[in-house]
Amino acid sequence: MLYIILGLIAAILIAAAIMPGKYTIEKEVVINKTQAEVFTKVSDFSNYRAWNPWQKSEPTAKYKISGNPSTVGHKYDWDGRKIGSGSLTVKSLSPNKNIELSLEFIKPWKTEAQDNWTFEDLKNGSTKVIWHNSGPLPYPVARLMGPIISKNLNQQFVQGLNSLKEMCEN
Repeated sequence: MLYIILGLIAAILIAAAIMPGKYTIEKEVVINKTQAEVFTKVSDFSNYRAWNPWQKSEPTAKYKISGNPSTVGHKYDWDGRKIGSGSLTVKSLSPNKNIELSLEFIKPWKTEAQDNWTFEDLKNGSTKVIWHNSGPLPYPVARLMGPIISKNLNQQFVQGLNSLKEMCEN
């Protein structure tokens, strides 16, 4: 019996070792507003709770916004029972074109990720918005859960972009 248990543990650890150590999610949407209008909505964290799927899932979560909107250092801290705690900070940006964000999770587990946004002018008053997120999947548990994490993130990114589109267009 002991050998069976040890064999199962070894199999799980080996499976985790061969699974990807990183995830990447990328979704896009076309919003019928100009680059400047959409960029402003994303780069100002005072709009975050209106469209972000995690913040919308726990509206009673505490949050704090610091720094100036659309500038390096602008920061959004959150703390909730359901969504955990962490922060999102503007790392760099090119006005109306892209935003690079540093995403730090503190709870339920400590990790970091990169959140990047690209805004493409479609020449008809619309903007193609691309939301890209990537981060590590620590060994062994997060790697084993990687497919579930990716599936959930894909769904949440679609929800978030649809909410952003609705907020911008209304």
